[in-house]
Amino acid sequence: MTLIKRVALSVALLIAGLFGGMLSVAAESRLQVVATTGMVADVVREVGGDHVRVEGLMGPGVDPHLYRQTRRDITALSRADAVFWNGLYLEAQLEEFLERLAQRRPVFAVAEGVPERLRLSDEEYRNQSDPHVWMDPGRWRYGVETVRSALVALRPDQKAYFDQRAEAYLGELDTLNDYARQVLGSVPEGQRVLVTAHDAFGYFGAAYGFEVLGIQGFSTESEAGLSRIEALVDLLVEREIGAIFVESSVSDRNVRALIEGAAARGHSVRIGGELYSDAMGPAGTYEGTWLGMIDHNVSTIARALGGEVPPGGRLGKLKHAGARQ
Repeated sequence: MTLIKRVALSVALLIAGLFGGMLSVAAESRLQVVATTGMVADVVREVGGDHVRVEGLMGPGVDPHLYRQTRRDITALSRADAVFWNGLYLEAQLEEFLERLAQRRPVFAVAEGVPERLRLSDEEYRNQSDPHVWMDPGRWRYGVETVRSALVALRPDQKAYFDQRAEAYLGELDTLNDYARQVLGSVPEGQRVLVTAHDAFGYFGAAYGFEVLGIQGFSTESEAGLSRIEALVDLLVEREIGAIFVESSVSDRNVRALIEGAAARGHSVRIGGELYSDAMGPAGTYEGTWLGMIDHNVSTIARALGGEVPPGGRLGKLKHAGARQ
């Protein structure tokens, strides 16, 4: 190798090293955030953009009501610059630990940004609110605003950046809400009954005019009693409801019991599809985003109950918004 080539190579390596070091410093300067649920993690990623690195604790199919922190979780949570969780007693097993952590780390309860006047109460525990606020885009706006305010407080110098990204995301949220009203409004009024594994769709029903009946209560820790199963079978038969839904993060055992009970009385009920309730779809997919999970749910419910739904949902990206038998 000639002297000129050796000098050129040395300069190139030096520049690459300096550039790599700059990228490393930039990466390290990002906020290191841990979020509990996929829905919360997705909002923080959308608003935080390149200035935030988000680690989510709970993946697809994980039930946040029952989730207990691992040693790895405790390490990640304790080292994070900030922690975001849903709150409203969704992550029941994590609550005590997160409350202690809040004494020494910034911890933000995203769903608690929803004003109390807009929260639904738990029929069994009146002093608790239904935590599933992400099911209604109108209420979830407050969650997005909570994330924006938290990130601005953590990094005031990036306020303009976080504001721009939050406004763009809120625009997407409004468009999704308009789509939901359109396709769900096409479901015949007599068919607007949503029967699911547990009571996670109350805000959805309130937003779009559906009667929602969960076999279990707000928390999947509650067991569905025989009397509850029998009452729902009576309802399915009397009102000639033809489709009920399973959830990706909840056992379908009780749903199957309803189908069998109705069949024993001569009424056929099918599974209208699998819905995302307490967890989103697979990572890296459209359904693995909050926008995608709601699009999937809206499109699946409307199609199963007789509504008019475009192929692939709102953006044509859905792959699994059909019936599961």
